Amino acid sequence: MTVSSGTGVRVIGLISGTSIDGIDVAAAELRADGDTVVLSPLGQLEVPYPEALREALLAALPPNPCDAEQLTKLDTLVGQAFAEAAARGVEELAGGEADVVASLGQTVFHWVENGAARGTLQLGNPAWIAERTGLPVVADLRVRDVAAGGHGAPLASRLDALWLREMAAAGPVAALNIGGIANITVVPASGPVLAYDTGPGNALMDIAAHRATGLRADIGGALALRGNVRPDLLAKLLLDPYYAAAPPKSTGKELFHATYLDEALDGLPPVGAEDLLATLTELTAVTIAAECRRHSIATVIVSGGGADNPALMAALARNLPDTALKTSDDHGLPRAGKEAYLTILLGWLTWSGVPGNLPSATGARGDRLLGSITPGAGPLRLPAPHSSTVTRLRVAAKTGER
Repeated sequence: MTVSSGTGVRVIGLISGTSIDGIDVAAAELRADGDTVVLSPLGQLEVPYPEALREALLAALPPNPCDAEQLTKLDTLVGQAFAEAAARGVEELAGGEADVVASLGQTVFHWVENGAARGTLQLGNPAWIAERTGLPVVADLRVRDVAAGGHGAPLASRLDALWLREMAAAGPVAALNIGGIANITVVPASGPVLAYDTGPGNALMDIAAHRATGLRADIGGALALRGNVRPDLLAKLLLDPYYAAAPPKSTGKELFHATYLDEALDGLPPVGAEDLLATLTELTAVTIAAECRRHSIATVIVSGGGADNPALMAALARNLPDTALKTSDDHGLPRAGKEAYLTILLGWLTWSGVPGNLPSATGARGDRLLGSITPGAGPLRLPAPHSSTVTRLRVAAKTGER
């Protein structure tokens, strides 16, 4: 990957994860300094989806049917919600001034057959963002990697490879993000970086918690902490062939959904809500821990909503007794906003003419420029492509106003 020194670019990053809670927004200024990309966070916030939109998105996920009319409406409504979130990011986080918006959108389907990704769909048409903010928008960031034979995920591998390589000198480091789906990036001291989805993060837990309490999640891990792991259910869940598949690999709610959970429970003695949450929490921890042990990970850097679940963090610690567990906050990136800052980095790379995928992690045939660019209110003026090699990402404090 190549960049050259230059002035900072102020970017707004937008993403809604697989939990479909709302839109994560962040702002940062990025510049190149020799072999280092310097990212200065300006702040982050979360914009909840209107409840009706969230319910409509959940209703459109597999195995539920969904037609072209629904998808068209959702693409527009999500785009409008992202547009308002971007406008808030510009005003509230970036002091009213930004250069470009980057959006990873809302994933609603990830098409995988026989271990290969065939396509992926993110909703939230960028034209609405460009119209609302007047800024150019870098979006549709996954599809080019898929077209090049990759999985289009986890794209966090690019940020993690640059950010954690120096830390890995003391032993392999894994960056772990726990959203609806959990994924890790394995960063060794030298050699290729790997990244892939380990399996469900919060997806199955959220379904079980909503059924038991009407809430979106097991808040504070309260149900799981009062329950006991059911070995019969855990053993049945662990038989899923996804866990034995070799990376690169990716998955989503098109596999780990409500019907999947019902089929796992079918034929077993009744499982109470507390024991079910304890078991699903253990499933997430056990499958993550197995991958960390596979790569002899010394330190795990956790981000995403799962990092706020004490039952899950305790289960991870129990299953990884010889591994240091930290959060991305400990290294300058707020765990709740890390994926929005990832989006910022990917947008900056595309804006600067630099490939954003990591073929060793996604399985693509080679480096690719990612995404498409929707012009803002004026003519599209891209900077000159960067030209010197960058091998590190440094997260710095905000240095002042432009």
